[in-house]
Amino acid sequence: MEKEEVILNESVIDKAKNLPLDPGCYKFYNEEGTIIYIGKAKSLRKRVSSYFNPSHTQHPKVRIMVRQIADIQYIVTETELDALILENNLIKQHQPKYNILLKDDKRFPFLCIKNEPFPRLLIVRKRINDGSLYFGPYPNSKIMYAISEILHKTMYLRTCNYHLSESNIAAKKFRPCLEYHIGRCKAPCAAQQDHEDYMQNIEYVRKILSGNTSQVLESLKNQMFEHAAKLEFEKANLIKEKYELLKNYKSKSTVVSEEISNVDVFTVISNEKLAFVNFLKVVEGTVILAKTIEVKKVLDESDTEILNRVIYEEWQKNDTEACKIITNIPVTIHETLGKRIDNLVPTDQDAENDWYKLMMLSLKNVTYTMNEQINNYEKINPEYHYKEILEVLQKDLRLSTLPKHIECFDNSNLQGTNPVSAMVVYKNARPSKKDYRRYHIRTVSGPDDFATMREVFTRRYAKAVQNAEDLPDLIIVDGGKGQLSAAVSVLESLNLDIPIIGIAKKLEEIYFKNDPIPLHIDKKSISLKFIQRIRDEVHRYAITFHRDTRSKATIQTELLKINGIGANSAKLLLQEFGSIKAIKEASLEDIAKWVGMYKAHLVKDYLDKQEL
Repeated sequence: MEKEEVILNESVIDKAKNLPLDPGCYKFYNEEGTIIYIGKAKSLRKRVSSYFNPSHTQHPKVRIMVRQIADIQYIVTETELDALILENNLIKQHQPKYNILLKDDKRFPFLCIKNEPFPRLLIVRKRINDGSLYFGPYPNSKIMYAISEILHKTMYLRTCNYHLSESNIAAKKFRPCLEYHIGRCKAPCAAQQDHEDYMQNIEYVRKILSGNTSQVLESLKNQMFEHAAKLEFEKANLIKEKYELLKNYKSKSTVVSEEISNVDVFTVISNEKLAFVNFLKVVEGTVILAKTIEVKKVLDESDTEILNRVIYEEWQKNDTEACKIITNIPVTIHETLGKRIDNLVPTDQDAENDWYKLMMLSLKNVTYTMNEQINNYEKINPEYHYKEILEVLQKDLRLSTLPKHIECFDNSNLQGTNPVSAMVVYKNARPSKKDYRRYHIRTVSGPDDFATMREVFTRRYAKAVQNAEDLPDLIIVDGGKGQLSAAVSVLESLNLDIPIIGIAKKLEEIYFKNDPIPLHIDKKSISLKFIQRIRDEVHRYAITFHRDTRSKATIQTELLKINGIGANSAKLLLQEFGSIKAIKEASLEDIAKWVGMYKAHLVKDYLDKQEL
């Protein structure tokens, strides 16, 4: 039977190939803009791309669905479990045509601390409004049962269903069961454990299920060390197993939280021309809507202005019952909806808080969308990204012209031996490797970076002037004020007025000629990252050149005159000690560490007779 040809949307296939490799949920839309399928993935790119693989055998129903895909949207999550929960929520919300197997109302289980005088820890599927505490849901039952087992063992929680009222305990209606005799329960039913002590354990359980495991981990660690000190290794190993399980346990999902009721989450990031705003709508602790809005800047609007405008527009389109809004920057919330809405801006100090996790989830999604859109612009216009970098660099360095031609210099030597220098060239923000240059230093002896810089600049730019070569729009020196001053003195002697800066390694300070106060560019700026990229490239180029030079010099070293010492041994010793003099001054044992005692004797006997 001839295989049916499937006509696919090329733009959709390209989008699938550029999805993140992170876990998350994906949504397929048809031409009418209706969601036809929602799925989860450990890797969004790999899973979604598999639908468009012609060699992949697909069910006829899947092929029919794939032909209808006109657009793909996605939501990035922290883990695959989060993706599973979010998929379940979104399917129940939208009920897509091709998700019939997930249209039932099956619920993931919860762990419940029952509202009782001596609370039990139970596994339930339905929440009841009786004052009990619920944690979850847990899509992975293995993790849920493991944590339940750990908590029962470590906190001595009761498993019986007795009604442990104060009067029943006082009347001695109950007797300790097997759990008490095997050491898994302290028998509060028989007044062997008081209420205060039991409730302290319940408080530990609540903290663990809320994600705060540090106190319990510390307690388990102490118990483990105590048993080990008493040589009770079997008991110590049992506690170690509990410790490792608890350490790797993640109790909560960032896409479902019982502590968060109805909130709207907005985050914004931007560049020089575009801004992107992500919107998450959380209802009854569940994310039910996620979208990212692109905004083109007209008058260099601030992120706050853009975020305020998008929030207002989204509230006009979608009725909101949110009483709180989470954002990554403060915004001005007007009472446009006839009620007060509080603005919460979590910080790094709130890293364990659910509000912070929701904000970071939103930021992760908006960042991916922004990068994806910029990549699309680059495909349409390859010069887009590079031009943007140069425009930002020109603005940050206050240059009069766009720095299309950049040259960067770095020196390299090992304790003054084999000094070399290197120059890399960037044109239109991309490396021009055919213009790279390497320099053996001729006039400088010893580690003198300033003199080396003067020699290299004289050779490079005196020749450029003599041959009427094109001069750069910007020169970068890998170093601080000293190296920069040496380079500037050469340019001035040649009557060249070329913009030049120095970048100091430690604090990434940018130095200008005749200005003692350095410039500090925002560490997130693409211009600083671009300068760092050029600096790293010239450093790599110089180091590689220096190693090659040093290797060649090794072959010609005095050590090769020693009968029994080959090129490899000579190279190894020179790399380690730096010079013949240092090898002569080293002890026999230090030399033997690198070439063995026999060769060490040969080297010492020979060098001791030489006058160096």
